[in-house]
Amino acid sequence: MNQDPKIPKRSPYLYYAIAALVVMMLLNVFVMPKVNNAQITQVDYSTFLQMIDDGKVDAVELDEEGQEILFSSTDENGRSVYYSTGVWPDDNLVDRLSEHPDIKFNRVVPQENSFLMTFLLTWLFPTLLLMLPLILLSRYMQKKMGGNSMMFGMGKSGAKMYVASQTGKTFADVAGDEEAKEALAEIVDFLHNPAKYNSIGAKMPKGVLLVGPPGTGKTLLAKAVAGEAGVPFFSIAGSEFVEMFVGQGAARVRDLFKQAKEKAPCIVFIDEIDTIGKKRDGSGIGGNDEREQTLNQLLSEMDGFDGSSGVVILAATNRPETLDKALLRPGRFDRRVPVELPDLKAREAILKVHAKKVMMSDDIDYSAIAKATAGCSGAELANLVNEAALRAIKQNRRIVTQADLTESVDVIVAGYQRKNAVLTQHEKEVVAYHEVGHALVAAKQSNSAPVTKITIVPRTSGALGYTMQTPDTDTVLLSKEEALAKIATLTGGRSAEELVFGSVTSGASNDIEQATKLARSMVTRLGMSETFDMTALETVNNQYLGGDASLACSETTSAQIDKEVVSLIRQAHEKAINILKENNDKLHEIAHYLLEKETITGDEFMAILNQ
Repeated sequence: MNQDPKIPKRSPYLYYAIAALVVMMLLNVFVMPKVNNAQITQVDYSTFLQMIDDGKVDAVELDEEGQEILFSSTDENGRSVYYSTGVWPDDNLVDRLSEHPDIKFNRVVPQENSFLMTFLLTWLFPTLLLMLPLILLSRYMQKKMGGNSMMFGMGKSGAKMYVASQTGKTFADVAGDEEAKEALAEIVDFLHNPAKYNSIGAKMPKGVLLVGPPGTGKTLLAKAVAGEAGVPFFSIAGSEFVEMFVGQGAARVRDLFKQAKEKAPCIVFIDEIDTIGKKRDGSGIGGNDEREQTLNQLLSEMDGFDGSSGVVILAATNRPETLDKALLRPGRFDRRVPVELPDLKAREAILKVHAKKVMMSDDIDYSAIAKATAGCSGAELANLVNEAALRAIKQNRRIVTQADLTESVDVIVAGYQRKNAVLTQHEKEVVAYHEVGHALVAAKQSNSAPVTKITIVPRTSGALGYTMQTPDTDTVLLSKEEALAKIATLTGGRSAEELVFGSVTSGASNDIEQATKLARSMVTRLGMSETFDMTALETVNNQYLGGDASLACSETTSAQIDKEVVSLIRQAHEKAINILKENNDKLHEIAHYLLEKETITGDEFMAILNQ
């Protein structure tokens, strides 16, 4: 049941104070008198007189009411022991005490204590001493738990809110992604001029779903939209809704939308929405687990406001195929904006954006770096520029050069150089012929990308060397001839080993894996098999997270697929061996040159090949 907003919320410290006062009252009334009395020994009056005669009394005191005598004595260990006895009618008591000059005796003078002072010392001060640790402990636990534990901040969304100036991002900070920016620019225009859309009866989408591989800038785009629109920006991850306590996820969804409506117009960004937005399959207890309750509440909240309220929901995911259909229907997430890996032009623009923050040389060729980083995301390109800056610092330079960026590409592709790796001369020769085999097969085929670099420097990824091919332009379509040429190039390294050394090594393991994967895709998904024609025999899962495939055929068909894959690879292998046999002299010449230099450029390779 929701609390009436008109009723003021009571502070938890009020309850602490009441509890502390009750505890102090009980201590003063019941405990403290017993503690004090436990330190005084009760004796009869005759024992008191006998102790006076025996000289064992040090001091005597009559209380304020004249009803009790308190006296002290010294035991065998020299410690003071306190006694009390009732007053007995005895007119000779003063004379008896006077006979012992060592005994000090007096009567307590009645004093009228201030009620305020008594209250402060007896009640308020002890209560504060008791409350202060509780208050400090509660604040410490609330800070450590982020205000989202069951005890503190129960049901709070935990969303981080940024104003426009705090996001610090605009569309100028987002390079590439022109299609995505164009789609989101309409959202910005609506937040600036809602009357223009309302006048014609148009409604803006309630939700926009950003989909794409990791590192492509989905979160950056959401912040840029908020920065361009100049509105508050709520940011929360889907995992923050997931709790082990039943109902907490749904409560946080309610709180998030409540805050958003209060700050409208605004943007709410939910990162990794697939955490709570997965398809409802009834796998939870009773078919309704905590995650499904959270999803149901999210669906309900998105139905509870219209586009004219000025609240726009942006969400990001790299697993759109796992989202519940009810979440994607019109009226909820109306628009789906792909944020794909950047193409050649976009990569160059991204590099220039990140290079603005770094001291770069004036002769940097961003186009060459962009060509060498095909398939890299925006986050990887940002990391590349940072790696180049770190390399310049290690070499005591304040300016990043082209060589720094080129080495950073190698770091991204194959890892750092293994300077302490020890290879025998024979192993170096095997690696050199292996890499030149790749390069020769690639150069002698018309449907293969040009070679730009060959190296036999070991890398931390485990590669003892590699051959880099850089296409002049990005290609979207892959022809059958290009696929076969790529498989032949992959088999070129092993073919060179067989031809020169008459043996094979484990160095071709990654080449074999890539060639097999490509050949299987040709047969099962790309329709490049004469046996199976255009039949789809495999389905791809999680296309933005590696694209793992699973077969969708019988065991008999699977066996035929294996035979077809083996046939394709064998043909490519034979083609690579024939190319190397035809260029045997160049194979030896380039391999010897590579052994001497360890790293050669594509231009050096082609110059020797064309001599």
